[in-house]
Amino acid sequence: MAYEPSEEPVALKILVAGGFGVGKTTLVGAISEIRPLRTEEVLSDRGVGVDDLDGVEGKTTTTVAMDFGRITIREGLVVYLFGTPGQERFWFMWDELSYGALGAVVLADTRRLTDCFPSIDYFEQRGTPFIVAVNCFDGAERHEAEDVRIALDLDPDIPVIMCDVRRRASAKVVLVTLVEHALRTLTPAAG
Repeated sequence: MAYEPSEEPVALKILVAGGFGVGKTTLVGAISEIRPLRTEEVLSDRGVGVDDLDGVEGKTTTTVAMDFGRITIREGLVVYLFGTPGQERFWFMWDELSYGALGAVVLADTRRLTDCFPSIDYFEQRGTPFIVAVNCFDGAERHEAEDVRIALDLDPDIPVIMCDVRRRASAKVVLVTLVEHALRTLTPAAG
């Protein structure tokens, strides 16, 4: 069905969550059609002893509020992407960011897999559909999706996929997988 100008435009909201340094800002930037809004700040002395830099020693900035990007699917249908801050001290933003979201991508880094547990817990507790996308970092050991599912104790219906968030095509697969999962989750079964 073609979009008719008299129809109300549809906006979908998707969250991108996960631990510190997992690639949330990179995913939003790789897929957004606009220059993403980023609230990146340089890591400072205030983070010493608070931010765990193990595995991400080269990281020099962090998101302090959110990342924002947009994708126009067609006239009248737009996807808004909101990257959440990864550090616990900024989690107060999550409730505001998640309001009205279709679903969420939980990014995981196998070198720091436990960092995605707070995101998984958050979306499970709120009944928000989510998928887990394992960002395959250069030099990181590769694991099968099923092994990650077991390690994270995920239900079998939650998709776990491998990705490289630096690549637009890979980011697209992640978002399509989430939307398909959210539609299956939120649409009552016929019968």
